[in-house]
Amino acid sequence: MDLIKLLHLPVMASSHGHELDFMIFLVHLLMIALFVGWGAFFLFTLVRFNKWANPKANYYGVKSHVSSYLEISVAVVETILLIGFSIPFWVKQVNALPDRPDKLEIKIIAEQYAWNIHYPGADQIFGKTDMKFYDKQSNPLGRDPSDPHGKDDVYSLNQLHLPLGKPVLIHLTSRDVMHSFALPVMRVKQDVIPGMSIPTWFTPTKTGSITRKELSEVAKDADTVWAKLVELGYIDAGGTLQTKARALEKFEDMELTDVSPKEKEDIYNFIQQYNFQIGCAQLCGIGHYKMKGFLTIEPEETFNAWIKSQEETSSSDSEGGDSFWN
Repeated sequence: MDLIKLLHLPVMASSHGHELDFMIFLVHLLMIALFVGWGAFFLFTLVRFNKWANPKANYYGVKSHVSSYLEISVAVVETILLIGFSIPFWVKQVNALPDRPDKLEIKIIAEQYAWNIHYPGADQIFGKTDMKFYDKQSNPLGRDPSDPHGKDDVYSLNQLHLPLGKPVLIHLTSRDVMHSFALPVMRVKQDVIPGMSIPTWFTPTKTGSITRKELSEVAKDADTVWAKLVELGYIDAGGTLQTKARALEKFEDMELTDVSPKEKEDIYNFIQQYNFQIGCAQLCGIGHYKMKGFLTIEPEETFNAWIKSQEETSSSDSEGGDSFWN
């Protein structure tokens, strides 16, 4: 059973996501049973106890204990969901942080209305930070310029790059109000509270790449649509989303031969699924709607090359004197 299609969930791209999807499915089953059961009971009472069927009031009431048995059954099912599924998952995925030497550890500082992302660099040691050094333009992390461990640190704004198949431990904090770090494709959502450093972790299992087989499920002439998407720069030849695809700019202007408006909408929604985004799930101010970033999952060698390029950029900016690394 494909729970993603059944429940209209986003693409699942983390190692623990299938467990959450299954729990969501079980909760839906319980809610459907309760909705149907209580709805049927409500209709039964309307018919059975209306004033025409019972012109004289009955002061003895219902003597059956069926309702008590049903309530006990619901409580038992909820207990099974809690003790059998939710608590074990919480212990394994939330409380037990990864203790593997190959894990990637990063920090994300939320603010109105952006995600500041801090990588430790080649030495895998975060440089010291302090709000007294903070400057929104020149030093958004508040890095201590005297700490040598911070020289190779990497900073990115709203662009989260992660390697495929490696556990990622993220330390979340906020410098102003409460936010909520949401990665739907990773099945991750964590409140971000000022004054606290809150860890969350997951292991990415899927890049944001589209395959022809997946595209053929929504496009009748998948080969033609694929070629057009590559030509217009939405994806590269390997199916990886490009910047234009992330923004989904001018999609309505795509000239797709023999494609109906409905199929075009399906293609748009399909591409949007692979548009991995960072969202804020907590109303954090008037600009809340624009507090989003982009998540890029890539093979480890590609990720390492990106980190190296960012380190080189930081180093050259520092020499020029116009970077917060200075």
